[in-house]
Amino acid sequence: MTSAKKELKEKENQERLARAIETLESINRNNDVQKSIRNMVKEVLSALKDDKGGSPSVRAANAISLLDNATQSPQMQSHIRTMLWQVVSTLESIREQ
Repeated sequence: MTSAKKELKEKENQERLARAIETLESINRNNDVQKSIRNMVKEVLSALKDDKGGSPSVRAANAISLLDNATQSPQMQSHIRTMLWQVVSTLESIREQ
């Protein structure tokens, strides 16, 4: 892979990561969301923002694992579940260079 392609892929990954973080922060600010869900979102945000947690694709994979478990909660509001599935979809598109 050429240097230019690697840079473009890295930029795309960073944009996807930022989009996922933005959506999660929006959920976290919503006071109508249950506290347990907000706490889980905080944990996911922490995993995504931790530069020591590995490459963007590794952090995305870890976050997806946490989100998959959380979306199984029967107490979760359907619109929040949908937003979390969108985040999962965005994170799944992050790939290694």
